[in-house]
Amino acid sequence: MTSTPTAITERLTLYDISWEGYETLLNVLGNRPVRTTYSQGVVELMILSYQHERYKKLLARFVETLTEELDIPIAGGGSTTFKRQDLERGLEPDECFYIEHEPDVRGKQAIDLAQDPPPDLAIEIDMTSSSLNRMAIYAALGIPEVWRFDGTTLEFFERQGDHYERLTHSATFPTIQPSDFTRFITLAETTNDTTVIRQFRSWVRQRMGSPFS
Repeated sequence: MTSTPTAITERLTLYDISWEGYETLLNVLGNRPVRTTYSQGVVELMILSYQHERYKKLLARFVETLTEELDIPIAGGGSTTFKRQDLERGLEPDECFYIEHEPDVRGKQAIDLAQDPPPDLAIEIDMTSSSLNRMAIYAALGIPEVWRFDGTTLEFFERQGDHYERLTHSATFPTIQPSDFTRFITLAETTNDTTVIRQFRSWVRQRMGSPFS
């Protein structure tokens, strides 16, 4: 097993790691705040920054607020480790949601991609470009839509076979485009999250209506 240092001290890339070695790493790390990405023998371990976690939580709250206001059932999967041994790939999304397939996972306490569907939407915070192609792993695992934010730009992507195509509007929420969220992300730089979500909720109700308003 060999490793290579990177310019980002919070990231470590390991090579020649078997699937069993990857599973062992996951068990050893447990619930520690380390993002583990695996692709065909290569493992990347990344410690998550406060900035990274702030953005992922904010985007997740936008999704939760949006679906609550539109009365859309969801199941949040957080940063669950999704993996498939037959593909030799695995990762943890920063956040993820079952939306169309929420009924298929309702009541489940664990997800096995050998028999369960992948999440319908994943959120990827890409602050320090991964050494692995995480988008290719998302595609291999069959996740239909990924939202990727690099600290400045939010982009929506839809799976097309083994890759993703950029979208102008979300495939999951067709009336939503990235700029609808980025202005509230910008607002979060100067005010508290409660105020941001309250204003976002008001915007949703004005823009789309709400069955509860």
